[in-house]
Amino acid sequence: MENSPANCARCPFKISDRLCREETGKSPEFCPTANLEELAKESLEKFKSDPGVCEFARQASIQEGNGYGNRERGYEYVRPIKTRIEEIIEFSGRMKYKRLGMAFCVGLRKEAKVVENLLSSQGFEVVSVVCKVGRNAKEVIGLARDEQIDASKDEAMCNPILQAMVLNHENTEFNILLGLCVGHDSMFFKYADALCTVLAVKDRVLGHNPLAAIYNVDSYYRSIK
Repeated sequence: MENSPANCARCPFKISDRLCREETGKSPEFCPTANLEELAKESLEKFKSDPGVCEFARQASIQEGNGYGNRERGYEYVRPIKTRIEEIIEFSGRMKYKRLGMAFCVGLRKEAKVVENLLSSQGFEVVSVVCKVGRNAKEVIGLARDEQIDASKDEAMCNPILQAMVLNHENTEFNILLGLCVGHDSMFFKYADALCTVLAVKDRVLGHNPLAAIYNVDSYYRSIK
């Protein structure tokens, strides 16, 4: 019988008892660690066959560990000590990147200016590109006027493909996304040459903190269930 599709979000076991953490751990019927051993081996070959990928993964794991204090006292005492912007700066330094790309939403232009200043102050060359780059009307992708935010005039479309192409053209080594809309971020990932990370995602209602709705899903945001 074919195994159930992976669904780790529904794993019923304590994290310390799971097969993905302990060799003798427990696993539900949909556990990919138990069911997809060959795929796991194939993934490891990706690390082994490409030194650049392996080094990227190694530095990312070093960065993960360095994001916690009190490690010498044991796992129960660790505490987070670094913000995401600090980690992005440190990781970029670990990877010896010189030229960083930043793709941002025009709605976060003030934040983008602060981030650009922070990165530049740390010695990075920053190439930044706004979502409205190219100034093409939304009718290019088939939008009717009544589907725009402002139906009274032509409205410039967001062009994440061009954002990616600009950063590709400028040979950025690592790209940072700041507030791109749902779907626009997806297209940027698809067309960008360099590996990417996300500093912040778009959530117009919650001050770009989408997990607030998840934390309050049984109270203020129960209507989304």
